[in-house]
Amino acid sequence: MGNKLYVGNLPYTVRDEDLQQSFGEFGSITSAKVMMERDTGRSKGFGFVEMGSDAEAQAAIAGMNGQSLGGRSITVNEARPMEARPPRTGGFGGGGGGYGGGDRSGGGGYGGGGGDRSGGGGYGGGGGRGGY
Repeated sequence: MGNKLYVGNLPYTVRDEDLQQSFGEFGSITSAKVMMERDTGRSKGFGFVEMGSDAEAQAAIAGMNGQSLGGRSITVNEARPMEARPPRTGGFGGGGGGYGGGDRSGGGGYGGGGGDRSGGGGYGGGGGRGGY
């Protein structure tokens, strides 16, 4: 059991200090953070509270999960580690070479020939860049 808690379904008006105040009765708080939108500065509606010990974290879960905070029933449970996200790739074709997509083996796109269709793909059809 960890001592870091996920707090969900928060009203958008709740701030870090509100979490500290609400969870403080269950023990010492190492940190309390409401997650905010980077661009707008608005609350994302969830946050994290780190309690001083596992026992305090358990007490906070038992005491706060399902309770009303700012008129909303909040969810409190043990925070899970953030899952690794795959690296972002750019471009329209999802990393496959721009508009045409595919694997750059010819074909696809506007004028290419070959590829996995025997007659060549794209608008040009046929071989190479012909067809226009």
